[in-house]
Amino acid sequence: MPTVPSILGFGAIAIDDIVYVDQPLSAGKGKVLHSARSFGGNVATALAAVARLGGSAGFVGWLGSAADDAVLRDLVASGVETEFAPRHPDARPVRSHITVGSDGERFIAYDDDAMLGTASDFPDEVLSRATVLIVDSYAIRSLDVVARARDLGLAILGDIEWSCGPATERLIALCDHLILPLGFARTATGRRSPAEMLDALWSPSRSAVVLTDGGRGVYYRGREETGLWHLPPHRVVVVDSTGAGDCFHGAYAHALMRGADTAGRVAFAAAAAALSITGRGGREALPTDDQVTQLLASTNAPPAVELKNAYVDTGT
Repeated sequence: MPTVPSILGFGAIAIDDIVYVDQPLSAGKGKVLHSARSFGGNVATALAAVARLGGSAGFVGWLGSAADDAVLRDLVASGVETEFAPRHPDARPVRSHITVGSDGERFIAYDDDAMLGTASDFPDEVLSRATVLIVDSYAIRSLDVVARARDLGLAILGDIEWSCGPATERLIALCDHLILPLGFARTATGRRSPAEMLDALWSPSRSAVVLTDGGRGVYYRGREETGLWHLPPHRVVVVDSTGAGDCFHGAYAHALMRGADTAGRVAFAAAAAALSITGRGGREALPTDDQVTQLLASTNAPPAVELKNAYVDTGT
C-alpha cells in the first residue's frame, strides 16, 4: 500500500467563479474589476494549505472516475494525495459564484447538489495509518466513517458551518477539535458571548474548541490551558477573504501534527489565515511555513489575552 498521508479529509470540493467589484457589498452594486475561476471547497482548500505548509495531506472523499478530471488534477497539482479517494462517474464538485467587495468581504452562492462525504466502506486499514481527519458539515453523509476514525484514534477536526439537526449534533459530538465560525456557534448554542459559547460547546471529550470571527480574531479553549482566550487579528491588507477559514483549519491540523499546544495551534493557524487573505481566491496566497513563522515573529504579532480581561466586540 502507498504511504497514507498523516492528515486526511473529505468534504466539499468546489469550482468557484469569482467576481471582484469596486464597491463594498453593502453598496448593493458595483463595477466589475476582475473575474476569475479557481478551485475551492472547505476541506480541499484546507488540505492544499497543509501541503503548502510542507505537511502530508490526502483527500479521501468522492472524486470523478475520469483520469483527466479537473478537480483531480488540481488536487494533485496542489500537493494533495488522491490515491485513496473513492471514485464514481457521477461525482462532481460544488459550483460556487462568489462576489468579492472592495473591502475583501464576499458573498457565496453555491449549488451543492453533488456526491459529498465518502464511501461507507472506506477501509479502516487506510484510516488507521493517518493521524488527523478533517471534515466539514457534509460529513453528516458519512457519520459512520467519522465514528470509525475516532475509534481508531484519529484526531477529528470539524469545520462545521450549518446544521441539519440531530445528524449535525452527532457530528459535532465526534469532533475533538471543534473549529466553528462564531456566527454558527451562536446559532448552535443560543448563547450571546464567546465565553458562553465556548463553555456550551465544551465537553470532557474535547481537545479544543475554537471560534473564528474574521477581523475580530479568534476565541478558544483547550484541554492544556486554563481559562478562555481571545487572540486578536493580525493587521494585513485584505484582498479577498475567500478560503481564510479553510486555510485556518489546514494550518491548525499541521500545527497539531507537529505537537503544538492549543495556543500554539491557534496562533499558527491565525497567522496562516491572515496571510491567505492578502491574495485573490482561496488558494493564491496560501502561505509557506517560513512565511507563517516570520509573521508570528514580527513585532506586530498580537498576543492572546485571557477572555475575562479582554474587550470583546462580537458585532451584536
